[in-house]
Formats: sequence, C-alpha cells, structure tokens
Amino acid sequence: MAIILSIETATTNCSVSLSKNGETFALKEDYKDGFSHAEKLHVFIEDILVENDIKKTDIDAIAVSKGPGSYTGLRIGVSAAKGLCFALNIPLISVSTLESLAHQVHAKRGLIVPMLDARRMEVYSEIFDFNHVSMRGIEAEILEESSYEEFLKNDLVHFIGSGVGKTKSLLSSDNAIFIEDKLPSADQMSALAYAKYQISDTEDVAYFEPYYLKDFVALKPKSK
Repeated sequence: MAIILSIETATTNCSVSLSKNGETFALKEDYKDGFSHAEKLHVFIEDILVENDIKKTDIDAIAVSKGPGSYTGLRIGVSAAKGLCFALNIPLISVSTLESLAHQVHAKRGLIVPMLDARRMEVYSEIFDFNHVSMRGIEAEILEESSYEEFLKNDLVHFIGSGVGKTKSLLSSDNAIFIEDKLPSADQMSALAYAKYQISDTEDVAYFEPYYLKDFVALKPKSK
C-alpha cells in the first residue's frame, strides 16, 4: 500500500490531495482567483492529514506539480514538497501540470488540449489524444485565429484550463469544445504519481527544479 501526498500550486488553485494506491481519498483546495499559496499551502497540508488521521510518517512519497505555470506558485509548491521529503526521507515525484490537467477530460474521440494562461495572447499548452497520450510536447504559443485549424478540420478538440477564455474568443469551429472554469488539481495527480512510484521514477530532491518553460524576468523600472 502506498500513501502519496500530492501538491498542486502551478496556478491560482492551491490544491492538496491524499491518495492510496493511486486513488484519491481526500482533497483540499482553494479555487479562488487570487494566489493564496504562501498563506494556505502548509495549513492545507496539516489540515488534510489531521482530518484523515494520517501521520506524516505514514506518507510513502510526495508528489508535486512540476509546471509549467506560475513562477512563484511553482516555487512555493516545490519548496514545500522538498522540505517534507528531506524531513521524512521519502521520495519526491514530479507530475506534469498539463498532463494532470488533461486527465480532467474524459473523451471518446478527438484531441485534448490543456492550456494555461500566459501573458497577452500566449498560452502554455500540450496536445493529447483522447487516451491521454501526448501527441505534441509542451509549448509556449501565441494564439491566432488559425490556431489548431489543422486539427479542428478533422475531429473534436477539447480545450481545458485557464487559457480557454482567450482561445474561445478566437476560434469558431463547431469541433472546438471549450471546458471553462477548470484549473489543475491535486486530485488528478494521484494516479499519475502512483504509476511513477511503482517504477521508482523519482526526482533528486536536492537538485530538482520546476519546469518554468520560460525564464523568470524581473522587469526594471524605466529610467527617467
């Protein structure tokens, strides 16, 4: 039996789950618009353990959403995960944020495109088939009216994530299905993390870094 604590902080959803052999049995999250990870993440972790009578020493591994996503959000989640792994001497498992998001869609045909909002008309996205097998890797792409045209001509395309709003404003195909108001959640991380745990696909706790996709850039004030 494997109990895994999963942490998802790549977007505004501060989300924590507990799973047993890949099945989520407890979930605690804050789906509000603003970032609250610094204030709530550690509280959520403590609460979910107490509420389910799980001791930290009962946990077999920590899973963390590795990105892409918010620079600050990812750092907070990864720092918390690393701290727990060091303290408990248990493995760290990383889960792709977009792959986890894609698993919220249960389709019988077509493609699934999880996408996270970036600046202006840009999104971080990946393309999966309806069995959640990646068909195109993660990209930072600028959306245009012709985006996904080649796929929309042939079949359904399910769009999900915080980038759906700007995508919906550009695409008018009948084959485009927009799943709105959904963010990555620790719930879908459970099965993905357990699959990695079973084959010891873990990270080096000391050196693991989130996948930001783009380097963080601190803007300098304009000179007068």
